[in-house]
Amino acid sequence: MIRVTVWNEFRHEKAEEKVRAVYPEGIHKVIADFLGKNEDMVVRTATLDEPENGLTDEVLNNTDVLLWWGHMAHGEVLDSVVEKVVARVNDGMGFIGLHSGHASKPFRRLMGTNSGNLRWREDGDMQRLWVVAPQHPIAQGIGDYFEVPHDETYGEMFFIPQPDQLVFISWHPGGEVFRSGCCFVRGGRIFYFQPGHETFPVYYQKEVQTVITNAVRWAAPTYHHTYVTQHVNSVEPIHPHHEGRAN
Repeated sequence: MIRVTVWNEFRHEKAEEKVRAVYPEGIHKVIADFLGKNEDMVVRTATLDEPENGLTDEVLNNTDVLLWWGHMAHGEVLDSVVEKVVARVNDGMGFIGLHSGHASKPFRRLMGTNSGNLRWREDGDMQRLWVVAPQHPIAQGIGDYFEVPHDETYGEMFFIPQPDQLVFISWHPGGEVFRSGCCFVRGGRIFYFQPGHETFPVYYQKEVQTVITNAVRWAAPTYHHTYVTQHVNSVEPIHPHHEGRAN
């Protein structure tokens, strides 16, 4: 059973009627609902304004894959929580950054970048996501491409490390292209997935739900392991060094 936690700021939905009209119970609720229909997943949610940002030790220690949606309040995430999230990913927990989660504290820490910046334009244009790794588990059931009818435009340059594997590239009518589905490994597996602006019903779309569901299964650790960082004995016998060199 994959233990999934869907984290969301849950601020836009409270403050903006046009967002509340699309996601009346929050983006996290929509994502948790479709993931929860899978028999191999047990899903919980967490939000920014809960104690410890909803990510207590108990929650994180019982999470195999953490999904992260944030936008307007990245700076309000507690640094102590960020440290715990990064430590859990380094120890094998999966992490899925969604849409503007590219600028979140945990994602930037995991990528080793101070910004995660990119080009953007909030225009509601269509985007076409091309599959560039058709054999990858995250792309299964998608075909050659799929289209999101309306979304925010993201474009290169996207200031992240080169992905270990690129699954999707997006094309936008304004001419932009974007690395919209990126895989990384930092102890645990990480997937960044671009679609999902809060004013559009992106997370109700079948193809988007398929990608996120596939990504959860891909990112889930196949075993639980705590990395040893203390002094250990050698695996092989160590022979004493001899002074000088043989002739």
